[in-house]
This record gives sequence, structure tokens and C-alpha cells, in this order.
Amino acid sequence: MTRARSGGGRPTIDDIAQQVGVSKTAVSFALNGRAGISDETRRRILDAVEELGWVPHRAARALSGARTDTVGLVVARPARTLGVEPFFAQLVSGLQARLSTDTVSLQLLVVEDVAAEVAVYERWAAERRTDGVVLLDLEVDDPRPAALGRLRLPAVLLGGDGTPGPVPAVFVDDFEAMTSIAEHLVALGHRRIGHVGGIASYVHSVRRVEALQAVARRHGLEIVTVATDFSQRESADATRQLVHAEKPLTAIVYDSDVEALAGVTVLSEEGLRIPEDVSVVSFDDSELARLVRPALTALTRDTFALGEQVAEVLLSLLGGVPVDDVVLAPLPVLTPRASTGPRQ
Repeated sequence: MTRARSGGGRPTIDDIAQQVGVSKTAVSFALNGRAGISDETRRRILDAVEELGWVPHRAARALSGARTDTVGLVVARPARTLGVEPFFAQLVSGLQARLSTDTVSLQLLVVEDVAAEVAVYERWAAERRTDGVVLLDLEVDDPRPAALGRLRLPAVLLGGDGTPGPVPAVFVDDFEAMTSIAEHLVALGHRRIGHVGGIASYVHSVRRVEALQAVARRHGLEIVTVATDFSQRESADATRQLVHAEKPLTAIVYDSDVEALAGVTVLSEEGLRIPEDVSVVSFDDSELARLVRPALTALTRDTFALGEQVAEVLLSLLGGVPVDDVVLAPLPVLTPRASTGPRQ
């Protein structure tokens, strides 16, 4: 018969020990899979755990240093934007797929800004909610890597600028990737190119703009960049701004496939033909980019595999396996399609 819980509240290790008639040390050995007790005693203890409905207290788990088998991902972007972005969906799918092979779960949280994100890390570290985190969208002068180091919360960054930082990084060279887009347009004869970018404070946004400007200096181009929050609304507004610029543009580069689709709609509404009047390139490839007509020229990469790679680095870090400060990810490859053509 089940005994009363001490204090009448949630069951404790004392309750389990009293139920089975063993010491608290024996209960601890059973719960942590340690040797020192018989198989029969271990079975009786685990049966009592199930009967009493005991679960570890967060504070006690934090003090014990036990693994949570959970990895955290906090994203400081508008939830509406993430909900329609194929890149993010594929990345998260790859993360979870690799983590699941080690029976590790992914805890996803969307917050308003970087300050709120740091507050989440502080709470998770204090309550031992997660074993480590994946960090996205590094900003210029970003406080998050230093905060994670201070909290001693293991982390892996996706992105950065390729130089070692406070946390290991899986690095995708956005500069080289954007350079391949610009050189493709130059080869087609384009000299005035619009660019619908992302959030201007992001390091990867800065590197993409720098790449365009570097190609512009080499070839005497004129580049006009309009930053957005990656949303369809701001991307559409940016496209209208570029279409009605003082001098006509012959090509527009979009930082995501969702931005590009919003732009294609605006170009059609403005009576512009693709690619006869304006060529269009997307930095991200997806089913959306391939299904729209004309199909979009885009940078192709296996985003699912990228998520797996990030998870692999983090699992290695959590397992005490040395990892490089910067781990190179495969460079996206430009896939020319019907949305780009020679300057008319």
C-alpha cells in the first residue's frame, strides 16, 4: 500500500526510500544508474518511483549536474516570419533529426529581441533546463556569446564571420555565396542591381552587402540595398521602392526565397517581365523557388544536412569531444534558372 508523502506535497526521495525500506543513498544509486545495489533492489525502487509519480526537482537537478537530454533554440525573430520560411523549417528538422538519434529533444522558443533571449538563457542555466543551445542570427556587437560563456552554458553558433569567437561556430561563407550571385549577374551584362536584404544588424546581412559592394568596385556596378525584417510585407515595399528608383534596375537579389516570392508578385503587378525586364535571384533555394514561374535562380544547399551538422558539433561539445573553433559548412552553389537572363 502506498505510504503518505512527506509533508503531503510532491513525492520526495525520502518517500521513495521509506516506501521500499532502503536508504536515500540506495535510491540515488538507482535513479542515476550507478552500481552498488542489487538488481532486485533497483527494480523495487524504480517500481516505487513509478507508483509515487516522482519527478526530479529542477533545482536539485541543477545542483546534481545531471543531463537534461534537451537542447535549446531561442529565436529573436517575428513568429509570423518564421512560420513561412522554408530555410528555418528545414534547419530545425535537421537539428531534431540528428538530436533524436541520441534521444535528445529540441526546445524551441520565439522571443521579441536579443535582451529577452539572454534572459531565457539565464533562466535555463539557473534551472538546468537544457544541456546546451544553438545560437542563430549573430548581430554586430552581439552580447549573447559572452553571456553564454558567463553562464557556462555550452553553445554552438550557426553563422559568424569565420573568425574564432567565444563559442564554436558552424560557418557558412555568406560573402563568397553572395559574390557568386553578383558575378553571375555581371556575366549576364547587368550593371544596376537592386538588393532586398534582411535585418541590417545581422552579421550575415553585413557580409552579403559587403560582397555586393566588393563586386561593384571591381566591375563598376551600382548596387542599391534596402534592408527589411524578412517579412513579405517589407519585402514587397522594398521591391516597389527599387522599381520606382530614379534609374531603372535590371536585376534584383533577394536575401530569402520568401522575400523573392513577395518581390515577384510586385514585379508582376508593375507590369514587369521576368527576366526580360528584370532578372531575379534568391539567396535561398526551396520548393517555393522551384515551383514559381519563372523558376528562380537561387543558391542551393542542403539545409536539412546543415541542421544535422550543427547538432553533431553541439553533441560532440556536450560529450566532451574537442571541436574546432570554426567548422566549415558546405558553400551554397548557384543554380541558374529561368528568372535570370541577359540584360536587354
